[in-house]
Amino acid sequence: MMADNLVGKSVMGQVNIGEIVLGGHESQPLLIAGPCVLEDLDTALQIGQTMKEAAHGAGFSYLFKASFDKANRTSIDSYRGPGLKKGLQMLSDIKTALGVGVVSDIHEPSQAEPAAEVLDCIQIPAFLCRQTDLLIAAGSTNRAVNIKKGQFLAPWDMQHGIKKVLSTGNRNILLTERGVSFGYNNLVVDMRSIPIMQGHGFPVIFDATHSVQLPGGGDGCSAGQREFVAPLARAAMAIGVDGVFMEVHPEPDKALCDGPNSLPLHETGALLMELARIRKALDAN
Repeated sequence: MMADNLVGKSVMGQVNIGEIVLGGHESQPLLIAGPCVLEDLDTALQIGQTMKEAAHGAGFSYLFKASFDKANRTSIDSYRGPGLKKGLQMLSDIKTALGVGVVSDIHEPSQAEPAAEVLDCIQIPAFLCRQTDLLIAAGSTNRAVNIKKGQFLAPWDMQHGIKKVLSTGNRNILLTERGVSFGYNNLVVDMRSIPIMQGHGFPVIFDATHSVQLPGGGDGCSAGQREFVAPLARAAMAIGVDGVFMEVHPEPDKALCDGPNSLPLHETGALLMELARIRKALDAN
């Protein structure tokens, strides 16, 4: 199924993510944002509170995102996070303290059920977007499922991951664009991917920070080009994306994971206001 068979062919459905309804012309755009990985509760709460206020001020709905375990780090020595049990407790505390929905990624089918007890949305990492058992386990929880498109995958091929989740009876599906491999240690964003994936009939999120990652481009870790986060996010919003994903940190250069492609926390409010103006202009046409 190629692009010309998808664009404009499907009616966008609405999905429920906790109390958030996404999809359709009238819904607010969604912001998914937080640190790459849970470091400590105080930092997570600081980030979540700042992003909640910035998102709501710009007219976005908001989900807090952080990983309890980064199982795909480049190096064996890299920080992975607090783990399933402690990490889910931290996410539960954040959810209660801030009154926001939370999303995190799972890497094994056995993590789906305990994660669903806390998470409003279960995220499937890009590298695992074809893993049948993982997708079915996530879908079976009846939580919203965010499938990140693999760096190796054509946007029309996301139909197969969608069908795996749909086989469980769960229609609360999001798709996320995060760039495609372009030679060694590099990604490029094909903005055509956004309307192509929307043609599957589900909302599409643009991951503005992972799209500027340079995978494995550092010394035993990934590098990144955060200076391109804002222009790519603006482009995605102008195309009509349903939401934006950003990893943010008060001091990205000291972050324990994905610092080079994370956006400084103090810059996010202004960017969201820019994106809101683009969305308003788009809706006026």
